[in-house]
Amino acid sequence: MATSQSLLSIRSATLADLPSIVEFNCRLAEETEHKRLDLDTITRGVKRALAQPGLCRYWVAESGGQIIGQSMITVELTDWRDGVLWWFQSVYVAEPHRGQGVFRALFEHIATAAKAEPDVRGLRLYVERENTRAQRVYEQMGMQPSGHLVYERDWSGLRKSP
Repeated sequence: MATSQSLLSIRSATLADLPSIVEFNCRLAEETEHKRLDLDTITRGVKRALAQPGLCRYWVAESGGQIIGQSMITVELTDWRDGVLWWFQSVYVAEPHRGQGVFRALFEHIATAAKAEPDVRGLRLYVERENTRAQRVYEQMGMQPSGHLVYERDWSGLRKSP
């Protein structure tokens, strides 16, 4: 199923998009990290995200009235830059639409929105080390490795100890 760029639209997500976002996040976790998310937990988490645009914000890509992609932005304060960074998270494009410019459209839309906000200093994301396809796409968008590693201490129970 081809995606025509002229029929593709990007918009801010609403509560009506909750089922699609939850489904895409579950697919994302399974495809990239081989994890099964708890449906009640992810549903509550997405509802919280949609209700708190100061902390994070979802955008969706639509074609023919169907959501075919998404991205969430979270906000990080950067005192060194006296502003905020927008972090891409929950990036997902449905399988039949990959490689057709859907992520590029989401990225460009979000980058334009970021540049219009005076406090936003840049865009960041993290990617699984093994996801070389996504890394190539991000580099095509003008992003480059930051030189940082991401460490975490997770007590949610989602991350299993090695």
